[in-house]
Amino acid sequence: MKAGATDAEAVIFEGDEFSALVRLGQVEQLKESGSRAIGLRVFIGQRVASTSSSDFSAESIERLVEGAITLAKITSEDPFAGLPEPNEYGKLEGELNLYFDDVNQMPPAERIEIARRTEAAAMACDTRIQNSGGGDFDTATTHKVMVNSRGFAGEYSRSYCGFSTQPIAQDERGAMQRNYWFSAARTTKKLDSPEAVGQEAARRTLQRLGARQVKTQKAPVVFSAEIAKSIIGNIFEAANGDAIYRNASFFAGKLGEQVAGEDITVIDDGTLVFDGIGGFGTRPFDGEGLPTRRTVLVERGVLKSYVTNTYTARKLGIASTGNASRGLAGNPGIGAGNFFLEPGSLTPDEIIGDVKNGLYVTEVMGFGVNLVTGDYSQGASGLWIENGELAYPVEEITIAGNLKDMYKNIVAIGDDLVFRGASAAPTIRIEGMTIAGA
Repeated sequence: MKAGATDAEAVIFEGDEFSALVRLGQVEQLKESGSRAIGLRVFIGQRVASTSSSDFSAESIERLVEGAITLAKITSEDPFAGLPEPNEYGKLEGELNLYFDDVNQMPPAERIEIARRTEAAAMACDTRIQNSGGGDFDTATTHKVMVNSRGFAGEYSRSYCGFSTQPIAQDERGAMQRNYWFSAARTTKKLDSPEAVGQEAARRTLQRLGARQVKTQKAPVVFSAEIAKSIIGNIFEAANGDAIYRNASFFAGKLGEQVAGEDITVIDDGTLVFDGIGGFGTRPFDGEGLPTRRTVLVERGVLKSYVTNTYTARKLGIASTGNASRGLAGNPGIGAGNFFLEPGSLTPDEIIGDVKNGLYVTEVMGFGVNLVTGDYSQGASGLWIENGELAYPVEEITIAGNLKDMYKNIVAIGDDLVFRGASAAPTIRIEGMTIAGA
């Protein structure tokens, strides 16, 4: 401000990361790192510029400020630029429990042993598993501090730990398949057992042996919970305020309209706490210092809200939903909190049991989603359903449709909503998709 800015915002991130990869019982990679950096955003009227640095010396900070002020003076004016209004700032009260120090206190040898045990448990399940992509264990802790010239000051820390394994199975013809499973949490106390994770990874891998193609046809498609969250995740991207004001989304101009089936309610909630522990998408304030909140994007199939930061909200003439996402440099983007589809009442077995002939998808590949038109086409593999039973594995197929139709054709929603990350969805079944195969 002394250097001539009319408004300014500074953010500091610091963090530590650890990762270990064990393959066939031997340590193959071991990494540990720490970092810290500062980001500065300055405004001169309606001109804005940002700079960042990992050097915290007084001379570097001076250069950081000088560079930002110089850049701001030569940028074009933007009528929508500016910090949020002072009355918009705030943060969630109460203990969110986002940080647990046990993540850093676990000895490296113990972390490596968990990775080793997970891989060993997978390989011990079946003689057809003789190889592995490895077992890994990762931890990360971050601390964020943010201040601005309009009186906001806030900080929070978060922790993460997780492990996984990726066994490789081979059938009698020499054909190989791989799959994986994992466990992740904010504290080591909430991690699953290495043996349970390894056995589940083996089950998923063995399930794929003997995979074949199916004929091209239209049929019901059941998406496992892990894949359903990516289908539902496209709702967040389509409702992103940046895509909306650019008219680059099939949700543009659709507020208040029916965009999905009547059983579909989709929520973004940055405030969730599970059993006293904050969710992976939980934080006390967003990337601009606004309190995070619960936003219903789709309610009983009707598009109720877009997701915005301050800039996109001003462009659209609405209020920010507290979804600003802030890195070190550049203007804030838009990010989700805990994003999910509300569960239904059917078990996955009941959803599959209602299908005479169809596909159960356990993996998708590629980036085949066009958010402007809604066109959807992705490579897939999974299991073929015959008479309500999982009959045999399938691969080398493509599933296609249009998201505008797919969301309206979700005819069954599972009761198996589990957060293994910041986004989640239960098992879903979509009618009438095209399956391209042999």
